[in-house]
Amino acid sequence: MNISALNVTFDDDTFSVDLSDGRSIRVPLVWFPRLLHATPEQRSHYELSRRGIHWEAIDEDISVDGLLAGRGDVTKSLSVAA
Repeated sequence: MNISALNVTFDDDTFSVDLSDGRSIRVPLVWFPRLLHATPEQRSHYELSRRGIHWEAIDEDISVDGLLAGRGDVTKSLSVAA
């Protein structure tokens, strides 16, 4: 079964992804530093694909498979100013 993201919403500490199989996943923003440090406007400009979610302005890609597996940001060289 190919599960895809249908919608993404944010609050102060988490983001939620509604999935095509009827589930919703809520994920801590600290798992994804680029999203954590992005502005609300940057977060709101995402593209959905069959496999995941892409934010062009912050160069972030998150796969649905990774979210379902409980994986956060897997990049080790990320340098984000606080």
